[in-house]
Amino acid sequence: MNCASVLSRSRLLFTKPAVASVRGTASRAFFSSSAATQQDKAWNKNAKFASMAAATLGISSAAAVALCDAQSSQEHEQKDPKTTGSSYVYATSPEEFLKQSPQSLTAEEERLERAALKAKKHGGGLKLFSGNGNLALSLEIAKTLGINLGKATVGQFADGEVNVQIHENVRGKDVYVIQPTCPPVNNNLMELLLMVSTLNRASARRITVVIPYYGYARQDRKMQARVPISAADTARLMEAMGIDRVIAVDLHCGQIQGFFGPRVPVDNLDGGIVGIDHFGSKDLHNPVIVSPDAGGVYRAKKFKEGLAHRYEMSDIGLAMIIKQRARAGTVDKMDLVGDVKDCDCILVDDMIDTAGTICKAAAVLKEKGARNHLQ
Repeated sequence: MNCASVLSRSRLLFTKPAVASVRGTASRAFFSSSAATQQDKAWNKNAKFASMAAATLGISSAAAVALCDAQSSQEHEQKDPKTTGSSYVYATSPEEFLKQSPQSLTAEEERLERAALKAKKHGGGLKLFSGNGNLALSLEIAKTLGINLGKATVGQFADGEVNVQIHENVRGKDVYVIQPTCPPVNNNLMELLLMVSTLNRASARRITVVIPYYGYARQDRKMQARVPISAADTARLMEAMGIDRVIAVDLHCGQIQGFFGPRVPVDNLDGGIVGIDHFGSKDLHNPVIVSPDAGGVYRAKKFKEGLAHRYEMSDIGLAMIIKQRARAGTVDKMDLVGDVKDCDCILVDDMIDTAGTICKAAAVLKEKGARNHLQ
């Protein structure tokens, strides 16, 4: 394919009305920033700018258009463009084109390039949305990723019903929804469900929900008769709405991952890694990792192994407290399994509600001769 045919095809793409629907926001930003006559001049005068525009819009013939710089002296020679000189540019993105291009852009070309990059930032393949669960966290994640938080209305009607409206095009996009189901649990959970439903009805390609705090995780099994397994019921609600993946942090119990079907993988991130550096920098004397209940022994064991591996501590102990509850939220009795005498104890738990368990566990450790207790 010679340069003339490539340019004619590219120009044909730009003159067709359907081009706005081919590449979405990036193409619209490119065309709205210049008149038709200015586009013709840009294409005719500078073939390398055509390569940049093609790379910006994702046209597959971008590398071929880049050859137009040497067309007059090389078309009849039928040589490999990679060996004809330094004018060959691998233009797979606007950023790479600017790095490899030997010529500086004109003022008009720089303006168009900035408009294209802005359109890419607003209308790329990744979309990030947030409910009212933790908007500050969502903004920090968006800042780290270098993208803008998706525009959406997540509020309530006068009667308390949740009102959700997405103000951006998400058709064919990879969408992430950040929404912890923390208190108020029911409101945040309903916001999450309706946001996922709205995005599915808007033809999103893939929906991943990020749940730093998984509500209703306490009831992950039947401890007595006539009680629900709320963690499983919540999982089925989210799966019914059409989520594709779940990212959680320190699930109360690892078996919650199995409450989702095989088509919905769950990533359970370990939040204890953050605490390893915090406690590793302290001058600990005979450190012992303590689990405040039997269900958290595995979590405490992983914390111990991480601390020992990173800071080369070979004398870290492990202990466990067995608690007996009188009713939900109230601990009746606690028994210690392990030796904590003259030791610095680190209590590792995933959830603190009324702090009754942690406070009573600290008191039990003091009674058993613990030197210090850290949480």
